[in-house]
Amino acid sequence: MDEINNNAVYGDDSPIAAFATAPGNSALTLIRCSGKGAIELLASAFEPKKIKEAPGNSVVHGWIVSPNENTGGLIDEVLVSVFRAPKSYTGEDSFDISCHGGNTSGKAVLSALKSAGFRDALPGEFTFRAFMNGKLDLTKAESVMELISAKTEISRRHAVMRLSGSLRNEINEIKKLLVQVLSGAEIYLDYSEDEISADADEAAGNLPYQETAQQALVRLKKLLDSWRLERLYQEGVTVVIAGSPNSGKSSLFNSLLKEDRSIVTEIPGTTRDWIEAWISIKGIPVRLIDTAGLREASDSALSIDSAQSIDSVERIGIERSKLLLKEADIILYLIDGNKGAAKEDKEFIENWEPESGKLLFIWNKIDIAPLPESFSFKTDCVLGVSAKTGAGLDNLYEAIASVINVQDESQLNDMSGITAVSLGAERQKKLVGSACAALEETLEMARLGSPLDLIAPLLREAVNALGEITGEISTADILEEMFSRFCVGK
Repeated sequence: MDEINNNAVYGDDSPIAAFATAPGNSALTLIRCSGKGAIELLASAFEPKKIKEAPGNSVVHGWIVSPNENTGGLIDEVLVSVFRAPKSYTGEDSFDISCHGGNTSGKAVLSALKSAGFRDALPGEFTFRAFMNGKLDLTKAESVMELISAKTEISRRHAVMRLSGSLRNEINEIKKLLVQVLSGAEIYLDYSEDEISADADEAAGNLPYQETAQQALVRLKKLLDSWRLERLYQEGVTVVIAGSPNSGKSSLFNSLLKEDRSIVTEIPGTTRDWIEAWISIKGIPVRLIDTAGLREASDSALSIDSAQSIDSVERIGIERSKLLLKEADIILYLIDGNKGAAKEDKEFIENWEPESGKLLFIWNKIDIAPLPESFSFKTDCVLGVSAKTGAGLDNLYEAIASVINVQDESQLNDMSGITAVSLGAERQKKLVGSACAALEETLEMARLGSPLDLIAPLLREAVNALGEITGEISTADILEEMFSRFCVGK
């Protein structure tokens, strides 16, 4: 592959080292190392030297020492977990060093390792080596990063299922069906029809095993359908809380977050800029944003100079709020139930463009102002809540889930047809889409009676697309681009 970062390249077997945990205030810091001769190389920076003789799957207690005679000395007391090839994560000789936590111990240990001959690992290089050495296929490798970045319990469970091989097995089973169809087609091309046994499952048209091809297409489409919901579980949606000043936006934000993040006062315009946090609704990650109140900034009772300064800041906050509204998947527009719909509220409703995102109207403060039976503005639905007491929040969660169009995790299982089998990456979705398109064209050409020498290349295209998903068919530039998105130390 291309050279990256001081002559380091993906694909070599030189000894590499990296933090597997972020340095900081903690009990332990973990440093991961792997590569040809890695354990023997460690001996120059470790006491006792018998580390070279340590068997695989063993733990050795000792000291990291400076390999430089001029700066020799003890660095840290550690435990080294030793793994011998091929029984390791990477398939190479490797080890994990558990040293003391903090900002200095781990850095000192890593510096000693580099002095001994280890180089810094590239992003995702440990997992890359695991793939190259046959320890993981590409679907499992991608699920490692999905597991690390999972924002909710459901997304974590789905990543674990892919890591355990659920997606790989489904792809391989579908590919096996297509290979059966392709081999049947190629046999027909190589031999005359009279020389072939009639027990090949031939259907309408001139494509052998056409019913098998139809079964493969159904399974591919179910996998393709799984991506919409899986993407929601991974990336989530943006929900923006908007409304006029002092309508209770910050209180609702804090209630949904279940902690005090936004400042809540009786003074309109307290929130001058947006605040965001992640929450989970029905297993979907939700990027929740509290915005500045939508109004025309006006003078206050302060001095003229101070008022101009405050208004300028608030005006910037309002403009940022308007930009966020354009990015939102869902907008929770709050109305102060104690005051009723204000002028700003009615103007917002009248000027709102439905294609800009789904709008949910929230009548806040139902603890002191019950939800009216009718409204003076046109709207399909208004939900009553009390940000102060939490009343009505369950209905709000259900409404948000309804807009997202997911009621529970079973929806994903119904779409995939096989429990917990789903696509986990955009790359996988594109390749399954390519296989679907090629197979659909194959079946259409067979229906029209097209010759097999035109149909067979399409079948081969579908088989190759599935091979790319698992990594049976891959190119160096694709692998490098994919693994470079991983964090260092994985």
